[in-house]
Amino acid sequence: MELRSVEELMDLLYAGPHRHALRTAALLRRGRPADKELQVAALVHGIGPSLGPGDETARARRAAGAVRSLLGERVYRLVRGEAFPADEDVPRLRQAAEEARTAGFDAGVLEDWRTVLELVAARHARLGALD
Repeated sequence: MELRSVEELMDLLYAGPHRHALRTAALLRRGRPADKELQVAALVHGIGPSLGPGDETARARRAAGAVRSLLGERVYRLVRGEAFPADEDVPRLRQAAEEARTAGFDAGVLEDWRTVLELVAARHARLGALD
């Protein structure tokens, strides 16, 4: 499945459990406020189970593939869990996901993230037009 709009992505996010994703994205927003792609990767990482059964690796691949054309290569790589040797973003994402399991704060609601998703999608669309 390939998501073509933020609206489709929001529907998918609402369809599944999303509290952990919200907390993870909120932790990354606090720690890396300018890195919207990292925050978005945390938010969408958990959509894999809604796309079909499988182990953790298969779910991550499905989620990454679904958002690739909408949110770009970096989000795709982060969701898939692929890190370059000097890249600290995938480990940072994993650490935030682990911290979010025990975090006890109000991370807001999915609708709070719509604008960020739209910004990342628009940026990717502009960059894709240049290629």
